[in-house]
Amino acid sequence: MGIDDIVNQGKDFLEQNKDKIADVLKSDQAEDISDSALEAGAEFVKKIAPDSIDEHVDGVRDSIDKSIGNE
Repeated sequence: MGIDDIVNQGKDFLEQNKDKIADVLKSDQAEDISDSALEAGAEFVKKIAPDSIDEHVDGVRDSIDKSIGNE
């Protein structure tokens, strides 16, 4: 089995289950997990990056958060 076979299997799985995946991504559990992960990631970047990009980091975090969960 080559990499192309694995990629095609992944594509087939996503196509067959896209409604279920969309439901999971919009669930309360996904919201809680994504909020925690995004906040931790943003805080990490803010600690190591110059303060001048903090606002940009927050904007990216907020954009991603709108795509995951139900809030």
